[in-house]
Amino acid sequence: MNEILICDKLTKRFGGTVALSELDLTIESGKIIGLLGPNGAGKTTLIKLINGLLTPTSGSISIDGHEPGPLTKPLISYLPDINYLNDWMTVEQIVSMFKDFYEDFRENLAYEMIERLGIDRRARLKTLSKGTKEKVSLILVMSRNALLYVLDEPIAGVDPATRDYIISTIINNYNPNASVLISTHLILDIESVLDDVIFIKSGRIVLHHTVDEIREEYHQSVDELFREVFKW
Repeated sequence: MNEILICDKLTKRFGGTVALSELDLTIESGKIIGLLGPNGAGKTTLIKLINGLLTPTSGSISIDGHEPGPLTKPLISYLPDINYLNDWMTVEQIVSMFKDFYEDFRENLAYEMIERLGIDRRARLKTLSKGTKEKVSLILVMSRNALLYVLDEPIAGVDPATRDYIISTIINNYNPNASVLISTHLILDIESVLDDVIFIKSGRIVLHHTVDEIREEYHQSVDELFREVFKW
């Protein structure tokens, strides 16, 4: 397997606050990985560093051998935890924008998923429900043929049926040579699709195992171990 993401002693400070502290992490290709931790653990900081939205205070981070920047933008498909699309645009206009912006965007796949869900391609985003907006956002991200998919809380705030569709979309539409990094609090909903899990606490990785290792070594589910590690 290829090493897609490598963090070496990665540290990020905001003034006197340490968000990440000498974090070492390697992510290989062909994995679906859960990035799990309580609020303030450093998950979003790590995700923003991966996407080049922040720069490290010290240490290094590389995606397919490159520092985050222009060379890595085509390699990463990123779903932020907030809606970033223009509400005045129609679904069709948004798809066209992604097609123009990303060479690896698979327009046919996007429309296939949009039609399967019965989403009106002529509808403006502002007229859609929260769950449908979440679906559109995920469809756009998963329609890219990227090397690393980074999803920040992709199933938060939507109904169980929408969660099931989102999880199905993640499983069935990512490049098998790529990896998917999912940050979420809803562990029970995604545990069945995860290959690896990363527990992060106070800016440090406290556990990085496969799901099978957790079950064999700890005789617990990921959710049960998470509750034990992060209990108050």
